Order: sequence, then C-alpha cells, then structure tokens
Amino acid sequence: MKVAVIGATGFVGQNLTAELANRGHQVIAIARNVGSVAQNDQVTAKTADVSDVESLADALKGADVVVSAFNAGWTNPNLYADFIKGSEAVQAAVKTAGVPRLIVIGGAGSLFIDGHQLVDGPDFPAEYKAGATAARDYLNILKNEKEINWTFFSPAIEMHPGIDTGRTGNYRLGLENPVFNAEGRSILSVQDLAVVIADEVASNQHAKQRFTAAY
Repeated sequence: MKVAVIGATGFVGQNLTAELANRGHQVIAIARNVGSVAQNDQVTAKTADVSDVESLADALKGADVVVSAFNAGWTNPNLYADFIKGSEAVQAAVKTAGVPRLIVIGGAGSLFIDGHQLVDGPDFPAEYKAGATAARDYLNILKNEKEINWTFFSPAIEMHPGIDTGRTGNYRLGLENPVFNAEGRSILSVQDLAVVIADEVASNQHAKQRFTAAY
C-alpha cells in the first residue's frame, strides 16, 4: 500500500514512517523540511507546506491513504487558529488529490470521562489547552466530512518522549473514553502508537470514527 505521512519529521511522524516502511508499505514522507528523512526503497521524501493546498495535493497524489501527524507547534502563540487552518487544508488537499482515506492523529483532550471531555476539566494543563481545544474542535469539523473515509485517533493521555516502553506491539482499543491500565493510567509509547496507526491503515477498522488506544 502507498501511505503518505504528513509531518514525517516530527516525534510521531518519524516513528510512524519507520513502522510503515518496516511493514513493506511505500511511504511518502511529507514535511516542510525533509532533510532529516532517510530515503530508501520504501521511503520517498516530498517537501510541502500544509497551508498550500495545491502543492500538498500534488505530493499526495497516488497515495492509498494519508496519515496526518500535523502539529502547529506547542509554543506557537497562534496555535489554535493555525491547527484548525492547517488541518482543514490537509483535508482539502486529500480530496483534491483524490485519496480515499484520511487518518488524523489528534489529541487525548477530546476523550470523555464521566460525560465530560478532558480538555474542559479544571486540572487540564494550561500549556496544552489551546492545542487540545483545537484538536477537539477539528474533530467536530471532520465529523461532517462526507466525501472521504476519515478516521480520527486520540492517543493515550500519557504519550510523550518520557514513555520508554519502546515497541511492544501490544495495546487495547477504545472509542470515546480513555483506556486505563490496572494502575489507573492511560499510557502508550510513541512506537506503539505507530503500531496502532499502521494496524488501522491495514484494517480500516474505524471508518468515520474516532478511536483511542493504550496499554
């Protein structure tokens, strides 16, 4: 399968590109600066800016599925608006390119506990609120998409560089609520996040749904 990864040089995108390539997929690794992409028989790097729909669509042509790991930058003072604008541009480019499937990697903030979304809770970290709110609001926009087969993935609550479990290949799935382990933690390594997304690429199990995963 030919899979385009947007944000291929980022924390999530690098691991996802490696996982997909290791499974034998042809990967189109897309980023604004692709100098760090290791190209080989499985990976082809293409430079594109998500704000330029036409050039991004050109980079996506021929793909069977697009996985967007787009991030507008956690320290970006205009993070909310830029995330929404960039995500909508990706969605438009996927349609322009004629790619039938889009998998968006969003945030955990839109998951529900006791009927309330995490991002609305009083203890939600202020430094992540703009990005989490943007991802939540974009999910609501994506739910109205009729032309393409979309999937939205919310990672575990704890999914960051400090999670050092590596690639285990093990995880449990959920839909609207976080998946917790026996210790009451929702946790997943970035390597296993890549496993989850690569499995979704192959299975198309969550068509027009949001889902999540954790140990």
